[in-house]
Amino acid sequence: MSRADVLGEPVGESARTPSPLWSLGLFRSELLTTFRRWRTLALLAVLAAVPILVGIAVKIETSDGSSPGGGGGGGGGAGPAFISQVSNNGLFLVFTALAATLPFFLPMAIGVVAGDAIAGESSAGTLRYLLVAPAGRSRLLLTKYATVIAFCLAATLVVAVSALAVGALLFPVGDLITISGTRITYAEGLGRALLIALVVAASLVGIAALGLFVSTLTGSGIAAMATTVGLLITVQILDQIPQLDALQPYFFSHYWLSFADVMREPVYWDDLVKNLGLQALYAAVFGSAAWARFTTKDITA
Repeated sequence: MSRADVLGEPVGESARTPSPLWSLGLFRSELLTTFRRWRTLALLAVLAAVPILVGIAVKIETSDGSSPGGGGGGGGGAGPAFISQVSNNGLFLVFTALAATLPFFLPMAIGVVAGDAIAGESSAGTLRYLLVAPAGRSRLLLTKYATVIAFCLAATLVVAVSALAVGALLFPVGDLITISGTRITYAEGLGRALLIALVVAASLVGIAALGLFVSTLTGSGIAAMATTVGLLITVQILDQIPQLDALQPYFFSHYWLSFADVMREPVYWDDLVKNLGLQALYAAVFGSAAWARFTTKDITA
């Protein structure tokens, strides 16, 4: 069965005006293609393994009754603030795992998928075939970006669900203490964990748009993936240099760990809103750049 059959692609004169159902078929096909790749499954497996390793490490370290991280308290960032509470409540493993994967593992996985979105089709020789279909370049690009966003959500939920299961298996669960020192119920904690996962997923839309733009610049999927991951590492390094503090609030990664503010009472929204606004700006700028590039470039493969 051809890819056109999977998409339900119309033929003849009707192929000039694709229906919304055809667009949904294109999106469904892209989702299936992305999540069936061994590379994608391997990335998700690595992300699922991180909470397991962190949970086991904390369990071993606290087996003698000591606190993880040498008794580190609430200061020093989201990671130390959460990991010091994991042995008391397994739900904190969700927050710890997200804090551990967000600086590199999650965005690296997104960079790989986004960088391969267009360039991978070009290097495989399937891009010209896709453009013969009635979607047009703009609709195809939008579908590719929507697929990458879906992967952002899926990757984040894989980390969160894995951490939730490992935390419940290795540590006690129940009411928990927020960063502010107030007590909330386990059900409310689960709600905040879901909100944090959604915030983390939304924090990745900027790197997703950047990766998609890079993917339109080259016909090599490997080059696009390597460039996107390289830009990620470069920005992360620049965000740690004190002399660049005037520029750092504009780096897409600067407010990533602001999700920790969801665990305050009341929730501190300022940095969260700045983060979401910055991601929207990156999505608009690099999404527009990707559209401008993709709709005008010569497709030779």
